[in-house]
Amino acid sequence: MTLVGMSRRERQIMEILYRRGQASVSEVRAAMNDAPSYSAVRAMLRVLKDKGHVKHQAEGLKYMYRPVVNREKAKRSALKSLVDTFFNDRPDEVVAALLDVSSRRLTAEELDRMAAMIDEARREGK
Repeated sequence: MTLVGMSRRERQIMEILYRRGQASVSEVRAAMNDAPSYSAVRAMLRVLKDKGHVKHQAEGLKYMYRPVVNREKAKRSALKSLVDTFFNDRPDEVVAALLDVSSRRLTAEELDRMAAMIDEARREGK
């Protein structure tokens, strides 16, 4: 399951659900910038449900929606799809692109953290 290929509004709704854990249509709508109508949000949640991204459960008189997969798994899936699609399954090209297009200079701490992750991956034989 990947978030790649979703509309901007679908990604926005998923972000709200990941942040809150669960939400009703009204709660999702209230958390959206420049929110569409209640009916439109309900329809988008139905589409996300049909795509297998969210599930719902009746709680009182309303449905509560929550993501099907946790945020970390969704992040990994989206990143894998991005790497496969745009970088020919080459993580080194992803890092090069990130360093090339960075909107700001990386701090020494960020670079140290990245270097430590690379060293750890080497030690683990990844």
